[in-house]
Amino acid sequence: MRDMPLDHGSLEHLLPSHWKTQITAWLAEDTPSFDYGGFVVGDAPRTATLWGKSGGILAGVPFFNEVFAQTGCAVEWHASEGQHIERNKEGGGIKMKVATVTGPARGILLGERVALNILARCSGVASMSRGFLVNLRSAGYRGQLAGTRKTTPGFRLVEKYAMLVGGADGHRMDLSSMIMLKDNHVWSRGSIRDAVAAAKSAGGFSLKVEVEVQSEAEADEAIEAGADVVMLDNFSGEGVKAAARSLKQRWAGKRHFLVEVSGGLTLDNAEEYVTNGELWTLLSP
Repeated sequence: MRDMPLDHGSLEHLLPSHWKTQITAWLAEDTPSFDYGGFVVGDAPRTATLWGKSGGILAGVPFFNEVFAQTGCAVEWHASEGQHIERNKEGGGIKMKVATVTGPARGILLGERVALNILARCSGVASMSRGFLVNLRSAGYRGQLAGTRKTTPGFRLVEKYAMLVGGADGHRMDLSSMIMLKDNHVWSRGSIRDAVAAAKSAGGFSLKVEVEVQSEAEADEAIEAGADVVMLDNFSGEGVKAAARSLKQRWAGKRHFLVEVSGGLTLDNAEEYVTNGELWTLLSP
């Protein structure tokens, strides 16, 4: 169980060695040929201020920094990664001073939109993750909240990073991170038992096998076959509570497994799935 985000001083160390090339590609996408605006403003030294105009969790600092590093600018932060940005009256409006960027005018303007897009998306995902977690903890949930891989194509690294900043677990990063057998996998293979056996033969001891189920009977079949995780898909709140208790009682001392819940979860209804003392993982859509 994790109540608070990871140590934000170390999160950048999780990023793969190639992550900065994505920043380069995004900058190239925005300026595939001539930068006419950059020609107009030139290299005159300038300072720009980033204002936070609404409350939320700040996330995406490494990406923002790298954008401006590649355009020859420097960033000074007035808030920390993972900090909740509070609105105030500073600067003549309801906003908070978050960062200051200094450098050549053309460098600031070249990186501005790319940096803001990344920071806004990252902060939005982190804020939503934190909101989910706060609601669940206040309802007595002691398990884990994890984010799916239903991410924006090409932007997964940023969005998965943001989930960690917000306090959610990353779940699997991609198809190679864990073997998840959904209904179509089972249908194509013929049965849950055969699908799990095939998955274990390929994944070996190091990869967990998760099976999506639509009923307690399917969950029993998956557990019997050796699944490490059973996902209760699109169950109602009451259905989740009943199934989780029943499965844990029935298999106590016989199998070790984790119960996951996915499908239809929102900030408004997540508390309906929570029972004090039950340990399972909630997957946000």
